[in-house]
Amino acid sequence: MTMETMDWDGAYREDGFFDGPPPWNIGEPQPVIADLIRAGAFRSDVLDAGCGHGEVSLALAEAGHTVIGLELSGTAVAWAQRTAAERGLTNATFVQTDITAFTGYDERFLSVVDCTLFHALPVDRRDAYLKAVHRSAARGADYYILVFAKGAYPAEMASKPNEVDAYELHAAVGRYFDIDFIRPAPILAKVGSLPGLPDLTLPFDRDSLGRLQFPGYLLRAHKAESATA
Repeated sequence: MTMETMDWDGAYREDGFFDGPPPWNIGEPQPVIADLIRAGAFRSDVLDAGCGHGEVSLALAEAGHTVIGLELSGTAVAWAQRTAAERGLTNATFVQTDITAFTGYDERFLSVVDCTLFHALPVDRRDAYLKAVHRSAARGADYYILVFAKGAYPAEMASKPNEVDAYELHAAVGRYFDIDFIRPAPILAKVGSLPGLPDLTLPFDRDSLGRLQFPGYLLRAHKAESATA
């Protein structure tokens, strides 16, 4: 199995590739993204690209933003919708769709957040995804991507994310957006052992809750004021 053939709905049903819940579900937004929310970095309306269970969308909605979360997995979307209803968050909407080909939101979003989606995309679908995001972003919109850095996973792992180095990330996103910065940033995951490599110990620290801190990058970019959809 590869990222290109991953059964994402199976992962969210907890009967797929992983033994239990998907490790990227940490029950809250990634700390790097949570810090951005607290700092007031986002402007409504916000697109949460590849929202999963919606932790980022829900946190943005609780902060007062209008958010639309787009996600391929219907199981994840149902979970996010249910949680939003339980919390009384009417300003968070979740839609099942192919994130590399979505339409209907031309120049709507003043902020876009991609929290660990980019490395899950097949490499040959990155450009289509970036085109779709660019089309949906308003002029001057901010775009944040949190992505695994090259070397986060061992080369011998049979199925692993499509990690990037800073140059590769800049080249891909820079075709459509103006890059403001790319800096190292940790990605937390609930990982005991890696699928297929049960005896391998990863050389990364764990936080106080035992979550492994993988190396990643945080990118901030923006859509030019003169850009067209």
